[in-house]
This record gives sequence, structure tokens and C-alpha cells, in this order.
Amino acid sequence: MVLIATSAVFAAVFILLLIMLTYFTQSAEQNRQVMRRMSRPMGEVEDVDITRKRKPAEHSFFSAFADFNLLRSLEEMMWQAGLYMRVSEMVLIIVLLFSAGALLGELFWKGTLFAIFTGVGFGALPIMYIRFRRTRRMRAFIAQLPFALDLMKSSLEAGHSLNRGLQVVVQEFADPLGGEFRTVLEQTRIGLPLPRALEDMLKRVPEEDLRLLVVAVKVQSEVGSSLALIVGRLAEIVRTRQRLRLQINALTAQSRLGGIIVGALPIVVLGMFTLINRDYANELFFDPTGIKILKIAAGLDFCAFLMIRRLLRLDF
Repeated sequence: MVLIATSAVFAAVFILLLIMLTYFTQSAEQNRQVMRRMSRPMGEVEDVDITRKRKPAEHSFFSAFADFNLLRSLEEMMWQAGLYMRVSEMVLIIVLLFSAGALLGELFWKGTLFAIFTGVGFGALPIMYIRFRRTRRMRAFIAQLPFALDLMKSSLEAGHSLNRGLQVVVQEFADPLGGEFRTVLEQTRIGLPLPRALEDMLKRVPEEDLRLLVVAVKVQSEVGSSLALIVGRLAEIVRTRQRLRLQINALTAQSRLGGIIVGALPIVVLGMFTLINRDYANELFFDPTGIKILKIAAGLDFCAFLMIRRLLRLDF
């Protein structure tokens, strides 16, 4: 009876979250989304450079804690993922999922620590979804960028201005690249300088390939040079970086697949033993010592997965 009630509560919470996500991510209110984009707090104007950002060698704990703003980071991640909803709404979804996960963990495992761990896992699901959408959107933007640079180069060589070249890009490309450059044009129409609008786009799409374009436009506006030649060279550089990224993914594919198999193997073996002969797995699920062993094994397996993932991450 308790299991049925818990399942019903969890299903109701899940359906409520689906309805909220469907409602808040609708694209019908396009004008409202554009106005919210342009009215986002910009802060002080910062210079954009092409150097890789590095952390200072020495800093105090309190200064680092003061700069650590979870809500601001969540808001920026949502903007980069293309989710134009309030941070309070996302925090409400996280809290509801955390409560549901903690309730299920307490009912099934009868342990406060495991209940908290389960609640954190359920609460992290919206963050994982935002990161997934952000990664997919960034990859789609970078895949479109070389072709957009070629189109801008052709427009500049034909004698058009940079704004006209951006209009052609907006007309020919779909989201996410077309939407981001459309925002840049809308900001320039209300009086924002083009280099400043591009800097703001770089905050929404923090990619090194786009940083090169922003720096080139800023230098050209201050010094003056052949922008068509620079944009053409940037297209070649972006394509070279993309080829290097694909080569790295191909070279590390075997190791990444091996890490996934090693991480999933204990779960698969335990599931097979449970189906073949339940007596093998009963000690792990019902005996107190077996439950502790299962918890330790799950934690070590998760840590091993994170370590393999970190070892295979390459920055270039």
C-alpha cells in the first residue's frame, strides 16, 4: 500500500514537472523572449581577448566564495541552453525533484544518508538536462559557424556592409546561429554598437571559435583593415579546429567506450544474477552487511566513471 501511494505521488510530481517544462519552453511568445534577451543585465563593458582564461595562482577562500554565485551560474547556463525561463521556476523544479527522490530513498532504503543521495540524484536531473541542451546547442552553433563566415566573406567582397552581411546570415541560417545573430541585429537597431552586441553574444555562446570573430570585428572597427580577408581566414581556422576535434574524438573513442562498459558491467552482472538466481542477490539487498557493500560498490563505481571521464578530457 505504501509502495502504491509512493508511486502515485512520484507520478503526479513527474507529470506536473512535464507540464511546467512544456509550458515554459513554448516558442509562441517569440516577442517576449526577444525583449527578455535584450533587457538582460549587461554589467560593465569588458574587453574581449583571445587568450585562454587562467585562474590566479593565489587567492583567498573568502574571495572565491564571494564570486561563487549558484543562481547566476544557473541563469547563464539556462541562457546558453536556450531555456528562457525564470531561475525561480527552475529552482522550484529542482526542489520538487529533490523532495521526491529523498522520499523514495527513505521508503526503499530506510537510510537518511542514502535518501539524501537519492534526492541529490533526482535534483540533479534538471541540471543534467540543461547541460545536455547547452552542449547540443553549442555544437550546432559551431557546426554552422564556418558556413556563416563564408557567407559573410562573400557579402563583404560584394561591397556590402557588415550589418548587411549579418542580415543575410540571419535569413539563410536557422537556430541557434540565426537566432543569436538576429539578437545582435536587434540590439544594434536600438543603438547598441556592433562590437558590444557581439561581445554580449559571446557571453551567450562562450566558444573560442566565436571569440576569434568578435576580436576581429573589434580590431577592425578600431584600427581598420580588410574584414573580408580576416573573415575568410577565420573560416579556415574554425574548420581546422573542428577537424582536430573530430580526430581527437576518434582517437579516444575506444577508451571512452571501454570506460562506459567497465562502469556498466557491475550493474549488468548484478541484474543477470538477479534474474537467473535471486539467492545470489538477496544478500546484497536484504542483509545489512550486503546493503553496506552495495552502497560502497555503487560509490566506487561512480567515482571510477568520473575519473575515467576526467582522464579522457582534452583541452586545446
